[in-house]
Amino acid sequence: MAEPQIDGSTAGQPSIEGILATLPHRPGVYRMIGATGDVLYVGKALDLRKRVTSYFQKTAALAPRIQLMVGQVVTLETTVTRSESEALLLENNLIKSLSPRYNILYRDDKSYPYLVLTGHAFPRLGFHRGALDKQNRYYGPFPHASAVRESIQLLQKVFRVRTCEDTVFAHRSRPCLLHQIRRCTAPCVGLVDEANYAEDVGHAAMFLTGRQDEVLEDLGRRMEAAAGRQEYEQAAAYRDQVRSLKAIRERQFVSSAKAQDADVIAAVNESGLTAVNLVMIRGGMHRGDRTFFPQNAREHDESDAVEAFLVQHYLEKPAPPLIVVNRGVEADSLAALLTEQSGMKIQISPNPTGERRVWLTMAEQNARLAIGQRVATQATQEARLTALQRALSLPETTQRIECFDISHTMGEATVASCVVYDHGAMQNSEYRRYNIEGITPGDDYAALRQVLERRYRKIAESDGVTPDLILIDGGKGQISGVIPVMQEVGLPEIPLIGVAKGEERKAGLEQLIVADTGEIVRLAPDDPALHLIQQIRDEAHRFAITGHRNRRARARTTSSLEGIDGIGSKRRQRLLARFGGLKGVVAASIDELAQVDGISRPLAERIYRQLH
Repeated sequence: MAEPQIDGSTAGQPSIEGILATLPHRPGVYRMIGATGDVLYVGKALDLRKRVTSYFQKTAALAPRIQLMVGQVVTLETTVTRSESEALLLENNLIKSLSPRYNILYRDDKSYPYLVLTGHAFPRLGFHRGALDKQNRYYGPFPHASAVRESIQLLQKVFRVRTCEDTVFAHRSRPCLLHQIRRCTAPCVGLVDEANYAEDVGHAAMFLTGRQDEVLEDLGRRMEAAAGRQEYEQAAAYRDQVRSLKAIRERQFVSSAKAQDADVIAAVNESGLTAVNLVMIRGGMHRGDRTFFPQNAREHDESDAVEAFLVQHYLEKPAPPLIVVNRGVEADSLAALLTEQSGMKIQISPNPTGERRVWLTMAEQNARLAIGQRVATQATQEARLTALQRALSLPETTQRIECFDISHTMGEATVASCVVYDHGAMQNSEYRRYNIEGITPGDDYAALRQVLERRYRKIAESDGVTPDLILIDGGKGQISGVIPVMQEVGLPEIPLIGVAKGEERKAGLEQLIVADTGEIVRLAPDDPALHLIQQIRDEAHRFAITGHRNRRARARTTSSLEGIDGIGSKRRQRLLARFGGLKGVVAASIDELAQVDGISRPLAERIYRQLH
């Protein structure tokens, strides 16, 4: 696929001029390398020599951002590809893996959710995320989970399709509450036959694919026929469905004359922020929208932001037949690649008219609204951080705050959490959990010492970012216990603050213990500085307790049985199924254990001894 070119311009290697002279007039990917060996920028080119040489021409009119980047470049790496489409793929992979500081980066690791109608005799309407099964019918994708759940609620109200899991459906003896509030026709207990239920499912499927008019016409005919037979109660039910469907259609932000699938992408640059709004239209209906705030986009224009989104988003996710954008981009090669990947014609439209123009205006408004909300949030966070700096006499450069908490149940499955606040927001990708081992169960002091030693010894060795402030969820005992750790690892200069719960553990009565002086600081309940500390502390507590519960659940459901000789996965499943879980296995006698298929008397005795 690729032919690597000459690298380097450091000692013993060719100069940049020498590398430029060897570049071919062929498509490929280039990487700008800094003095420390880190990749500054990754780009693609239809003609490597022309594109890369343009950065280093004295007459070139480069943007300030590009000038700054070029000034840091000490060497280049290039990879020749067979086509521009292949260069697009390689560029995207390198950007994802290397995260260059001068490339626009989008963080969107989660798969998009779908609405599913299962392939059962009485299909279930549900939420789905992950691989798609051919036995079921999927509708979407949706931009976020709440959009799927809202659609499920609407469909329940109109078509009354079941949403219960199969295990519940198979064991019902009477209708559930959803039937009583007219959200389900109760196929679980035979209150609707398979044919009539299939009609409801068919109408729901037609609605999801944009065939709303057909559904309304069919329901109208059924209503008139029921009235003609003097079945007025049934006619009234059809009438209610028609009214609900019309109300839903009127509430749609987008309703197209065509039942088409499209994505609308609008980039807006305001107040020093760049936002990209993605509106998903499926079957001519608005499925929801989602706004992205890319990294490293401050000095890029909106066209760059749109093009980076198209590359990083659609090379890993399914694309609809139509993609509408609000800025001109080099879309031919990307459209060709997406067409090849999807097996259908993909059109990228930068100059829409008519209803597509209306869609784009809506997406731009969404992006501007998101920027306004982000600016307001940032102003609040900046005010809180400034108040914290003033309240604790911290330097004005204080930005990065790390907070630790310990969670366990009577010493079992102890987990320490570290959450990070930086750049005015919680940095979820930098959160870390630590399983605590080798301490006396329940010794929070030892747990804190261990987690701080593990984290900051690496940072002291230049493996990580040094925080400006460390918060500990605890009082004087916890703080006095970790001061020696910070001195031992060689980072005693980092301010340490303990956050002790106040009287009756009420929010707003916290006490702050300053490690250096032992001073106790009490802030007013409405102080912005205290609000920031509470936000970070509460997040550390949430992250710790979630990790502890997960670890405890894993230990209780697997470890106890997995550690017994002679118990493999099949025997473990039989035991758990027979006694309803590990608690039932623990409560069982030797005789009861021996009655399980595959469990001999000696093995039952061994299980009993191990569990007790």
